[in-house]
Amino acid sequence: MQENTPLITNDAVVFGLLMTVLALVFATSASTNSFWRKFYRVIPSILLCYFIPAVLNSFGIISGELSNLYKVASRYLLPASLVLLTLSIDFKGILKLGPKALIMFLAGSLGIVIGGPLALFAVSAIYPSILGGVGPDEIWRGLATIAGSWIGGGANQTAMLEVFGASPTLFSQMIAVDVLVANVWMAVLLYWAAKPGRIDQIFKADSSAILELQEKVEKYRASILKVPTMSDTMKILGIGFALTGFAHLVADILAPYIGENFPSLKQYSLDSTFFWIVVLATTGGLLLSFTKARELEGAGASRLGSVLLYVLVATIGMQMDLMAVFDNPVYFLIGIFWMIFHVVIMLLIAYLIKAPFFFVAVGSQANVGGAASAPIVASAFNPALAPVGVLMAVLGYAVGTYGAYLCGLLLQFVHNM
Repeated sequence: MQENTPLITNDAVVFGLLMTVLALVFATSASTNSFWRKFYRVIPSILLCYFIPAVLNSFGIISGELSNLYKVASRYLLPASLVLLTLSIDFKGILKLGPKALIMFLAGSLGIVIGGPLALFAVSAIYPSILGGVGPDEIWRGLATIAGSWIGGGANQTAMLEVFGASPTLFSQMIAVDVLVANVWMAVLLYWAAKPGRIDQIFKADSSAILELQEKVEKYRASILKVPTMSDTMKILGIGFALTGFAHLVADILAPYIGENFPSLKQYSLDSTFFWIVVLATTGGLLLSFTKARELEGAGASRLGSVLLYVLVATIGMQMDLMAVFDNPVYFLIGIFWMIFHVVIMLLIAYLIKAPFFFVAVGSQANVGGAASAPIVASAFNPALAPVGVLMAVLGYAVGTYGAYLCGLLLQFVHNM
């Protein structure tokens, strides 16, 4: 975690810098210059939108920890983005994707539940001293909070902190592991999202249903495409942010009410305002997809939703401190092993059921990244597929606490062996 004051502390300046980065990336990626064409064949543009802010944060130019931009992006821009991305969703097409999408999501959850204890066992065999903590400083308690984050998200992470009682110092160290390892894995997914065909060939996977959905959405967009007027753009943004405001309004009432009157529902993250904001915004977008509002897609609803999403990508990137790995290298080693086990289990199951890499990537990110990043990874394959990421991410909230609690018990068992 950063301790020094960054070079730039004013969030308005930081935001301007992030938007400049995004503009330069998109300008160069659309360039016909031979150098940039070759460059972006190797490096996906979305990866740079994410990695450049991470470098700026790591070298102390900006600070994700001291900035409020991520909170603004995740609480205001993300819900509006979810509304606009689900506005033109094709439910029938998504259902045609079949059970493999759900199987790969659950495989991702299984990979986290099993991967944590396996990683702790493997690393403790090399460095037995990591098991030397006492009481709240026992490493398994901190690792259980990572399980909460990697299956459900921040709300589930907090729930695991309360359940297993990790010390504040241990918890802060685990947050660094959580953020860095999860974001590095996301970077890997963004890289391979640009070339999924190679992996699909190895798996002998049939991605025809995904391509069919993609083509269907693109054809629908083309059929209603129009030059947006000022009125169209204001309608689109008005709907997105009106539903975001409504989601906040309801969540601010509902979450505390459930927390006070139905404490048993905390295990399902139903006392989390962020959970309700995401669910209500997504539901609002889905309901609008059955109305005439769906036609706003022709004026660029999902394009504006993607703009908001890319701002979120940049703010997620600036949370990543590449230098943090040197603070507690053994903890990061556990995190890396854990992620490797998660990935191996997912790839093995994908190979057995011949699932396309798209399901692997989105199923993994729906667990590890949740609603903030699953749509980003899905849209890296094709913007038309972003709603699939949204829907799969919501599943993470449903199984997050169960999976994380089970993982916590397994971590405790390994620790006490």
